[in-house]
Amino acid sequence: MENTEHVLVTGGSGFIAGHLILQLLDAGHRVRTTIRSLEREPAVRAVLAEAGLTADDRLEFVAADLTSDDGWTQAVADIDVVHHVASPVMPGHVEDEDSVIRPAVEGTLRVLRAAHAAGVDRVVLTSAFHAVSWGHPHSDHVFTEADWTVLDGPGVDAYGTSKTLAERAAWDFVASEPGAPELVTTMPVAVMGPAMGHAVSGANHILQSMLSGAMTATPRLFIPIVDVRDVAAAHVTATTEPDAASKRFLLSNGPALEMTEIAATLREHLGDDARAVPTQTLPDDVVRTAAETQPQFRAMVPDLGYAKRTSNERARTVLGWTPRDPHQAIVAAARSLVAKGLVHP
Repeated sequence: MENTEHVLVTGGSGFIAGHLILQLLDAGHRVRTTIRSLEREPAVRAVLAEAGLTADDRLEFVAADLTSDDGWTQAVADIDVVHHVASPVMPGHVEDEDSVIRPAVEGTLRVLRAAHAAGVDRVVLTSAFHAVSWGHPHSDHVFTEADWTVLDGPGVDAYGTSKTLAERAAWDFVASEPGAPELVTTMPVAVMGPAMGHAVSGANHILQSMLSGAMTATPRLFIPIVDVRDVAAAHVTATTEPDAASKRFLLSNGPALEMTEIAATLREHLGDDARAVPTQTLPDDVVRTAAETQPQFRAMVPDLGYAKRTSNERARTVLGWTPRDPHQAIVAAARSLVAKGLVHP
């Protein structure tokens, strides 16, 4: 493939998608992005402009939704590479799990079918660590691209199920359809970093909860973190890197951080803005008791005290990926939340 491509990014109003659009444009690509309604185009352009958009003339919008075939033929017309980023993001307890799972799986197949029919060269699918490491017993195992979430294992929520089934459906599609696009998938761990507009997305919710005082004590959980700017950078490279074809990429960086360390990082770097950040740890037995009646605690129980180990060797080797220290993602995210008035202690 050529160095510059005509790229489609699905879900252009999203957190990862916004950073990806900016970096694709900076790399010289032409970008088209989908949003549910073109009435939102001015607002999304304004968010991107605030974040540093400079190549406005190489960015266009089309209306398309994961739950409908409408608009996808137009979306993929004359496109070389599709970045399928859009997917419902609802980790934790969800009353109607089908509302998360069906759009993720059916939407992924809808995008792949449209891309295949249009002769798209490559589809880069944003999967998630939720498709890799959930449902496994605690061990010293180092998770890699060879691992898949065990859907009937402990702690697998609707979001984890949706990401696992959607990615598996994508691989099954390209394996069964002659002439299908090349497929690349990425599995980022918890994504933090500079907020896009006034939406709080990804794992930035954890920081917002700490900074606002909504989280009064930290459960004994360990969070593997990656910066959203590095996730976008990996996707940009995967747009044209020949060796990325037919591969999964686990986007992680270093050991998982205990939530007490995340809180300490906020206090160290944000001063008075971190005055509401919790200093106490929530005992495991309190979490387990709360989980008996409160669904939001139930998902925590299987991973209490367990720090998942990960390897990013493939991303470093094949994509030349050099991610930031996760503490930089924490600080950048927190400062952007404060600057945008998204924290109310």
